[in-house]
Amino acid sequence: MARPNIVYIMADDMGFGDPGCYGAEKIPTPNMDRLAREGMRFTDAHSASAVCTPSRYAALTGRYCWRTRLQSGVMFGYSPPLIEDDRPTVGKMLQGAGYATAAVGKWHLGLGWNWREEQPDDLEAERSEFGHGVDHERPLYHSPNDDGFDYFFGIPASLDMQPYCFVENREPVGIPSVEKDPYNPQQRKGMMVPGWQDEQVDVMHAQKACAFIEHSVAADDPFFLYLTPSVPHRPCVPPEFMRGASEAGLRGDCVALYDWVVGEVLDTLDEQGVADNTLILVTSDNGARATDFYGNDWGHRSCGPWRGQKADIWEGGHREPLLARWPGVVEPGSVCNETVCLIDLMATCADVAGCEIPEGGAPDSVSILPALRGDELSEPLHEATVHHSLRGMFAIRQGEWKGIFGLGSGGFSDPKELDPSPGGPEGQLYNLAEDPQETTNLWSEEPAVVERLSKLLNTWREEGRSVER
Repeated sequence: MARPNIVYIMADDMGFGDPGCYGAEKIPTPNMDRLAREGMRFTDAHSASAVCTPSRYAALTGRYCWRTRLQSGVMFGYSPPLIEDDRPTVGKMLQGAGYATAAVGKWHLGLGWNWREEQPDDLEAERSEFGHGVDHERPLYHSPNDDGFDYFFGIPASLDMQPYCFVENREPVGIPSVEKDPYNPQQRKGMMVPGWQDEQVDVMHAQKACAFIEHSVAADDPFFLYLTPSVPHRPCVPPEFMRGASEAGLRGDCVALYDWVVGEVLDTLDEQGVADNTLILVTSDNGARATDFYGNDWGHRSCGPWRGQKADIWEGGHREPLLARWPGVVEPGSVCNETVCLIDLMATCADVAGCEIPEGGAPDSVSILPALRGDELSEPLHEATVHHSLRGMFAIRQGEWKGIFGLGSGGFSDPKELDPSPGGPEGQLYNLAEDPQETTNLWSEEPAVVERLSKLLNTWREEGRSVER
């Protein structure tokens, strides 16, 4: 049998409660619901971080992002590359195994822009308003092509960050030469390519992704597609054909748009006759905002039943929808309650493609193939999983216990950070089996559990890996 194709589709800020198959009633998601019927729905899947950049780094490298220079926050459109030149990635690994590889969509991991003067650091790059100092006419010195992708088409960062342009392989598609107009809600100042339309960005991403599938099938190549639409992250500007698709405002319409992108890929796989030999994984990079830009929740709980939201260390920040379909391997209509993490992509792809993880690669990644097959597991796939918030707060989850090393959300929700009171707990400890909403802090009552989790986290931070190979 031919090696299976692998398609990984990651939304930007879609919460656990956004798809219909996870309980949403106000947003139509027929394509994700179809995947739940035809494949597996995970209930305890997590991103490695509660915000975009570190979550994506972890997914592509199998390595926690807090092991890099990025200890908190995210990168920007003109930030320098975060993935190290010699870092093994899932793309490089699958290239070596003979796969055609493509990354389409939001990148948000830094690019090798050429500066007329010395390249600034991440924050200074963001403050370089209107791209002052960037030579847009020179090819990028580092692009996703250098991170294991034969083809790249997408936007440099989030759709609220300059530059407002597409990049194809190593070059901008047009020169961002005019100021962004209009500025949609919460978009940062910057330059755009003349004629730029926010609402067409993910329509174009879908077209490019489907074209890559068609090209790979015609060439008789197994393929790996990493598809990362920009929605439903702000500014939430859906194309006309998706406006009013939901009963949850423009953000809800953008969740529906993400589902439409998933549907375009599913249709292409069917049309090309390769759906039966393709593993497709559909998820999100982190939790959702609790409300839209105007403070409305529309009676819809974007993060489902979980406490917190995007950026937070609480479950709403990092518990994700995850759907998997692989005909003949994944049982239709199945549900997996195993704790898994999006950092597991690289080890899983190695298992699926039958290739070796490069030396030093994926130090925190575990294959979830046994869970996909429905194997009876004698022990958890992960000894524990580590989570990280926008502000750099750590948590570690082991079985029913979740230890958080700080007080507050560590992200957007109030209180964001708290100093310990005299004699009070220095962190948070929750028993998720008994208290899934994280309401009762047991830090002071369970010192042995706190000590065990703290020791394990410190060991993994010091050793540079959490998985032995």
